[in-house]
Amino acid sequence: MTPTETLGRRARNRLAVEADILRVAREHLASSGAAALSLRAVARDLGMVSSGIYRYVESRDELLTRLIVDGYTSLAATVTAAHGAVDPTDLGGRWEAVAHGLRRWALERPHDFALLYGSPVPDYTAPADRTTGPGTAVLAIVTGIVDAAARAGRTPAPSPELARLAGPAVGGFLDDDFFAGTAVDAEALAQGLSAWTLLLGAVTSEVFDQLGPVPDPEALFGWHVAVSRRLVVAD
Repeated sequence: MTPTETLGRRARNRLAVEADILRVAREHLASSGAAALSLRAVARDLGMVSSGIYRYVESRDELLTRLIVDGYTSLAATVTAAHGAVDPTDLGGRWEAVAHGLRRWALERPHDFALLYGSPVPDYTAPADRTTGPGTAVLAIVTGIVDAAARAGRTPAPSPELARLAGPAVGGFLDDDFFAGTAVDAEALAQGLSAWTLLLGAVTSEVFDQLGPVPDPEALFGWHVAVSRRLVVAD
């Protein structure tokens, strides 16, 4: 018996309505953007009276938060599945799986990607206590690859100049509990962050068409993946 089957009819109905609200809200993201998201408009498209939607979502900000959490959760599920299909000892393959999982999800759900990684929504601040966990799930996988490379002695050696910059650039991050128990040092972290930023920037430029017509998007992304991989795992 699934968790949903154990719920009462009223609880199941509520979950169904909340799922419909998120579905229609995503349609509004696609048509109007996050800044124009309106509970009244969502209620209208669902055939609800405008006051009825407040029984399920208390405010526009709450709806945005749910959309963000749902987006991060969906992205993490896609990346986790891709990453989990690779032999754990194949560090380069794991990195490539993360990269292609990120791109595939972003191209399938560009408006969700824009909500997560695009311009901030005016007059809205995401609550850290609800979004930090889902929002760092993919980064935890990335950190796991960086950590595994460090433990295997396969972290690429930066140039002496870059090595000197690593500590001032990212050393403070290593005090965060996120890196507790890892073998990640400043050099590995700096290179890992650079690699992740390259991937995210490549996906962003493709989703938002920032480069204009690209002759071969697959090949260009493959280039970005290969370059970013060399920052994280030495062959």
